[in-house]
Amino acid sequence: MTKKKIIGVTQRVDFVSPHDEYRDALDQRLINWVSQAGCIAVPIPNTLFDKSLPENTQPLLETWLNVINIDAVILSGGNDIGDIKHRDLTEKYLLSWSEKHKNPVLGICRGMQMMGTYAGEKLVAVNGHVKTCHKLNLKIGNNSLLPFSVNSYHNFALNNCPNSYQILAKSDDNSIEAIKHKKLPWEGWMWHPERDERFLEIHHERFKELINIEI
Repeated sequence: MTKKKIIGVTQRVDFVSPHDEYRDALDQRLINWVSQAGCIAVPIPNTLFDKSLPENTQPLLETWLNVINIDAVILSGGNDIGDIKHRDLTEKYLLSWSEKHKNPVLGICRGMQMMGTYAGEKLVAVNGHVKTCHKLNLKIGNNSLLPFSVNSYHNFALNNCPNSYQILAKSDDNSIEAIKHKKLPWEGWMWHPERDERFLEIHHERFKELINIEI
């Protein structure tokens, strides 16, 4: 039996006021989406990053990653960058770790924004991108593994494409909707594949291609 790939999935942070608790949270649909791609999803805690240590020296998080032995990372949506420091630092470390080991990364919505800011790009506010759908305008050849239209749930977008990436698609208002790293197996999508009413095979095919699963 072929070993299933283990996908580490980052989590949003919610404050639950009645219990005075900060909780890591993950849309159950994203776990289902990863499972239907034939992989095993493992949520990544936000509390393993120690802010008292240098950002590039995180033995607890490094040990967790080595023990779980994840094959790829999904940076999930939720929370604006800058709102939850622990999450921001965790995801930056995961990108550094994935870059070092050349592991695949898929950034979903905020996840793509994090990939862009990690590469030195800035975010800008956008209008008309919350609870709507729009057409994708493909920017490079042979992107058959991208849908014709996508959902949209974000208030911010990348101001420009980082130098280390190429643009895969834009929306009609010229907002960057998908990017691909020029050297690493990293992609960012500003839409949520897990929020479609029915999971699209085209998303699973592209994800499998990214993480090197035979389609």
